[in-house]
Amino acid sequence: MKIVHFSWEYPPVIHGGLGTFATEISKKQVELDHDVTVFTLNQQNMLPTSDQINGVDVYRPKTLDMSKPFYLCADHELRSWGPYFSFFADVLSYNIMSTSKLVNELVRKNGRTFDIIDAHDWLGIMAGMVAKKELNIPLIFHVHSTEVGRSIGRGSHTIKDIEYEGGQIADCVITVSNAMADELLKLGFPQEKIRPCWNGVDPAKYDPARVSNEDRLALRRSYGVQDHETLLFFIGRLVPVKGIDKLVRALPLVLKDFPNTKLLILGIGDMEHELRSIADELGIHDKVIMRAEFVSEEERIRHYAAADVVVLPSLYEPFGIVCTEALSMAKPTVVGARGTNGMREQVIPSGEKQCGIHVNPFEPKDIAWGVIQVLQSQDKGLQWGQNGRQRVLDEFSWDAVTKRTVAIYKEFLR
Repeated sequence: MKIVHFSWEYPPVIHGGLGTFATEISKKQVELDHDVTVFTLNQQNMLPTSDQINGVDVYRPKTLDMSKPFYLCADHELRSWGPYFSFFADVLSYNIMSTSKLVNELVRKNGRTFDIIDAHDWLGIMAGMVAKKELNIPLIFHVHSTEVGRSIGRGSHTIKDIEYEGGQIADCVITVSNAMADELLKLGFPQEKIRPCWNGVDPAKYDPARVSNEDRLALRRSYGVQDHETLLFFIGRLVPVKGIDKLVRALPLVLKDFPNTKLLILGIGDMEHELRSIADELGIHDKVIMRAEFVSEEERIRHYAAADVVVLPSLYEPFGIVCTEALSMAKPTVVGARGTNGMREQVIPSGEKQCGIHVNPFEPKDIAWGVIQVLQSQDKGLQWGQNGRQRVLDEFSWDAVTKRTVAIYKEFLR
């Protein structure tokens, strides 16, 4: 097949799970002999406008600063975004320039053909809708999260409208978990279009055997974690929806039973100063290690290896690639399991294949209970970690995810 993706994030610009997914799925589609093209953001217009990465043709059309003219057409809600309105204008400009490049240059001028469009989230669906109409080829709307979920019930009505319209116009809606499929049904997406397909991870890359014990201990010591201490690890954006403030508030309860415990927080976001204040208020600032930056993938892998337990108490998490990474690194994983949360589909919380614990992420007491369940028996935690890695090998490899995605595409080819 000749596949075109519209993905706001793509190397070298990756901010989170969406960029990771687009990178891995497109690379794997090429390995399966498909012809893959990606349109992505040209951040600050500093990157090459055309490129090839892992056999994928990548286009980054230069955008224009359309803030002023778009602002004149915007309603009160969009204008209330203040300095963030420029972000919305950049999204529109990226969609317009990308779909124009695809339709007018690649297809009509150069004679290229495409079989299917895969547009990721509201950030790419507008380009997808236009390309579908102009080229008369099927459109897949790949929904990784929704505005309602990301904002915990609030958010922009404009983005909600874009998502809803995308769901009506697309031929198919692929989403990342069964929990997310249920949410889309409640938001009015047509049931017959929805196809759940889990995300994946590369278990050869996320392999604990790739990190030596010496490197693991060296990283721990670089953070001041002694060899006899237990290290809890959180990785993700520092925003309310990730439940990180609840995790910090849970830590004193863990420390009552396991005083030689520290929590390492790795990520960036608006809550950094609030989290430091909470730790100070609770008198545990010496037990909370914060590294507020985005690290390379190799360094991320070393962090998983250095941890004893990974704790991801998200209030809303359509899938959660960091959970899959933790499982692949053979770490017992404590996850939020309320509402729309795909991590509860990844982590088996009981039985012979147990690989972690489900908790109520809204309650610090329950998060602490989940962590304590792992810490009470080191042998049990090690076995859960091994079970988690096996689960990844069985269910969450990029090979399996890509084959499922391509099978869904084939349902809707004209």
